[in-house]
Amino acid sequence: MLWTLLIGLLVGLVAKLLMPGRDPGGFIVTIVLGIAGAFVASLVGQTLGWYLPGQPAGFIGSVVGAMVLLGLYRALKR
Repeated sequence: MLWTLLIGLLVGLVAKLLMPGRDPGGFIVTIVLGIAGAFVASLVGQTLGWYLPGQPAGFIGSVVGAMVLLGLYRALKR
């Protein structure tokens, strides 16, 4: 779980770089969404059989999850 948090921090930074622009919540919210994206990617990957339980999502999967959450957050805050 700690590993997923650390990866999520990095994922949030990468997602912010890949989706530039103003975010309604700022930098901290983007990092939190990155952490959430890592957890979502882990959950979806485990459900689909891509990852074993307890195995964190891959970095690319986490970035995609964070970008999806960031896009949804931007759409809902408009």
